Amino acid sequence: MFTKLYKRIRLLKNMNKEPYSSLYKILGFYPDNIHLYEQAFLHKSSSVESGDGRWLNNERLEFLGDAVLDAVVADIVYKHFQNKREGFLTNTRSKIVQRETMNRVAVELGLDKMVVYSAKLSSHNNHMYGNALEALIGAIYLDQGYEVCYNFIQNVLIKKYVNLETIARKEVNFKSSLIEWSQKNKLEISFDLIESFTDNDGNPVFQTGVTLSDTQIGVGIGYSKKESQQSAAKMAIKKLRTDKTFQQFISELKKKKTGENTAENEFENLPEEAVENSGQEIADTEKRKAETSIEAVPAEN
Repeated sequence: MFTKLYKRIRLLKNMNKEPYSSLYKILGFYPDNIHLYEQAFLHKSSSVESGDGRWLNNERLEFLGDAVLDAVVADIVYKHFQNKREGFLTNTRSKIVQRETMNRVAVELGLDKMVVYSAKLSSHNNHMYGNALEALIGAIYLDQGYEVCYNFIQNVLIKKYVNLETIARKEVNFKSSLIEWSQKNKLEISFDLIESFTDNDGNPVFQTGVTLSDTQIGVGIGYSKKESQQSAAKMAIKKLRTDKTFQQFISELKKKKTGENTAENEFENLPEEAVENSGQEIADTEKRKAETSIEAVPAEN
């Protein structure tokens, strides 16, 4: 009882001060432990040392918030799309929690004005605002509990800034994005059919490889050539976005072929790999089943 009274007195004293007032406008409630929220907006480039020698920033809160966000969005999507199958639900959740969406929502919430980061660090073409939003979710979870955190995600993030029906229909053309990226960087790219075969039900399945300047960077399968190309492009984009060693290899290859350097943010400008084509999970499953019971049919030239 004394603790609640103390918190109430402290709140009355600070509710019109920053960051309490700004957080109230965003959250719809006043924080109990303000230090959690201050840490949520502290980018690692501006880490501070605690009294016990630990360096504090928002990375641990981001880790926690990411897990809570995934769970809550999964529940919301499951309840909203009651007649949809698992693959659709997975894809829709991925589109909501992907970094592109989180960055946009974070800016619309005004978090870009609250994140503390080094002046040497550019705020453009990176994910600090989306990361801060996930850290904020982690702070809410620790400060207020799961129910309040769930309500914030559902009633603020989703209802105000995410149209579930629209985002569920959103598709990313990975092939076009990859071709555009390769042309911009003056690197040759090709999509080649590796093989075609049939699954256990007699459905045709296609396997396609994507090659960038004579180096294979992705392989995909699908129930159509188009789907297999999209899958291959998606794998290639994931590798280009996340594999630092491969990024260095491509940068050196570009330098050798064109004499041009690769911009630091060049790989980040590729679309998020989290968004998936509907049907790809089915194709992956059937491919695994088919590998043990079918004979490959030579690809048509």
